[in-house]
Formats: sequence, C-alpha cells, structure tokens
Amino acid sequence: MLEAGFWGFVGGFALLIGAIVGLKAHTGQRTIGLVMAFGAGVLISALAFELTEESFKRGGALSVTLGLAAGGILFFAGDWVLDHRGGNHRKRSGGQQEGGSGSAIVLGALMDGIPESVAIGVSLLGGGGVGVATVAAVFLSNVPESLSAATGLKKAGHSAGWVMGLWTAVAVVSALAAAVGYGVLGDASPSVIAFIQAFAAGAILTMLADTMMPESFEHGGSIVGLVTLLGFALAFLLSTAE
Repeated sequence: MLEAGFWGFVGGFALLIGAIVGLKAHTGQRTIGLVMAFGAGVLISALAFELTEESFKRGGALSVTLGLAAGGILFFAGDWVLDHRGGNHRKRSGGQQEGGSGSAIVLGALMDGIPESVAIGVSLLGGGGVGVATVAAVFLSNVPESLSAATGLKKAGHSAGWVMGLWTAVAVVSALAAAVGYGVLGDASPSVIAFIQAFAAGAILTMLADTMMPESFEHGGSIVGLVTLLGFALAFLLSTAE
C-alpha cells in the first residue's frame, strides 16, 4: 500500500514540475499545445494497452464495457457540474480562468487526477511490480496538464502560492488515491479489478477529449496530430519493453 502511494505521488509530482515551469518560464501557447498533444498521446496508449487490454484479459468484454461506460459517464457528469460552477477552463493556458470559481477549479483538478492514480495502484495488484509504463504515462502527461493550467491561472490573476498549493494538494491526493486503490482492491475478484481498470480508462479518455485535446489543437497547429502520434508510439514501445 505504501509502495502504491509512493508511485502515485511520483506521478503527481510531475504536476508540481509543470506548475513551476508554467509560473517561472515564459512558455508560448504553441509550445504548450504541442506538449499537451504529446501527453495526450502517451495517456491514450496507457489507457488502451495498460488499462483496457488488461481489463479485458481479467474480466472479459462485460467488465470492459461496463467499466468504460461508468467511468466516462461519471466523469462527464462531474465535469458538467463543475463546468457550470466556474471550473470549465481549469486547464486552459490563456487566462480564461479569470472570474471562475476557485473551488470548482480545485475540485476539477482533483477529479482529473484521481482516475490516473487509481490506475497506478491497480497496476500493483497480482504480486508484480508497479506498471512502469502506467507511471511513466501519468508522469509525462501531468507535466503539460499543470504547465498549461498554471500558465492560465497566472494570467487570470491567481498568485504563485495559490497555484502551487493547488497542485501540491492534487499530488498528495494522487498518492492517497493510488494507495487506497491498492488497499481496497487487494482481495477483489478479477472481474472487479477489471471493472476498475476500465472505469479509469473511460474517465481518462473522457477527460482527454474534454480538456487536454481541445487546448492542444487550438494552439498547437497542424503538427499536433503527429506529436500526439509520437507520444502514443513512445508509450507503446515503453509498455512492450516492460
């Protein structure tokens, strides 16, 4: 359980790195868009091969179908509520968060990070080591997420202390989510674990389509597709090496 929490924090720590870069460096929006595209490609690979495929092996088509649907619908519902409470621009880099609800932005950031951390915790089940490809995917995708959001929050007038406090809280919650995911599911049946893996995949994919990918395509230009492909390919090769 402690190991799961550690790896969850490793993935979440990338949020702090991205936030620091976003606050201290003058990163252009095109660069942010391309980095987000790469992160999206990495996560798509992880949710396809490390989560959905493993879910199918463990629980079959029913677990995959129910898990994907539940994860996507629940994330959509939560995101819809937060969007209408002022958190709809939480990952934008252009300062669109100005006037938005601080609490909704915080809750949205937490909601975005929890499925990824649970996926890290679940990867430890079965007696093997942590899923290196899963941790790497979460780490590599978290940097552009927080970089973009921190840049936008700074432009919207939030202080550096507030921004760093936000991502520190998300990193801590990420560690707890990974530890709880491992602890609660330690004795679960393969079908339940398969459902949770697919649930995380559904939530992550819905999050990507709703937040990261629109931002990357808006600012990254025509090369975004190739950069997304690069992230996907590298993450897939990492998973095969594992």
